[in-house]
Amino acid sequence: MAALKLISHKLCPYVQRAVIALTEKGVPFERIDIDLASKPDWFLKLSPLGKVPVLVVERDGREVALFESNVICEYIEETFAGIKLHPQDPLTRAEHRAWMEFGSAILGELWGLETTTDPKVFEGKRQAIAAKFARVEAALGAGPFFAGDRFSLVDAVFAPIFRYFDVFDEVADLAVFADTPKVRAWRAQLARRQSVRSAVSPDYADLLRAFLIRHDAHLLKLAA
Repeated sequence: MAALKLISHKLCPYVQRAVIALTEKGVPFERIDIDLASKPDWFLKLSPLGKVPVLVVERDGREVALFESNVICEYIEETFAGIKLHPQDPLTRAEHRAWMEFGSAILGELWGLETTTDPKVFEGKRQAIAAKFARVEAALGAGPFFAGDRFSLVDAVFAPIFRYFDVFDEVADLAVFADTPKVRAWRAQLARRQSVRSAVSPDYADLLRAFLIRHDAHLLKLAA
């Protein structure tokens, strides 16, 4: 079996996807956290985009660096035994891949939500995220996971999104999930999953709060 190293950052939600997929599959790996504000030269040589995650696979005496989280998750699914994280049906599988991309679009909105100092930009992002979750609500079935009883890569993508709100909710009620009961139930179910819980270090919440403070995030002003 290939030896795996996952180059990581403690706050990165895209890294969490890969960690969750590896954990669900029961695949051993070494996690190496780096500081994205001071990227080591060895990392820049590995990562064409200078971003995490990067999965380093040792094979035939050489190292192959895979980048982009969805590519890494697909490789994990196709290569390792264990539970299947994608549906067998090609059309359903393609649908799942599309929702994974939708999750990435939500993360794009979240970046603005957590870094902006502008109240108007913040509100625009909040409304955009709420609207996207309304679309997710319409796509969900009876649960407990995205595709019913089976945990999938879509769940691995959305779990890190929900984790942000565990910290945000301590500051203010953003009402993002006010009208999405299925999403709320899904969020709660994923929060209990061991692979999700173990995808971050114990200091995750403190690190995220510190990130918000460094960016003078408008979100923190809502606490008053």
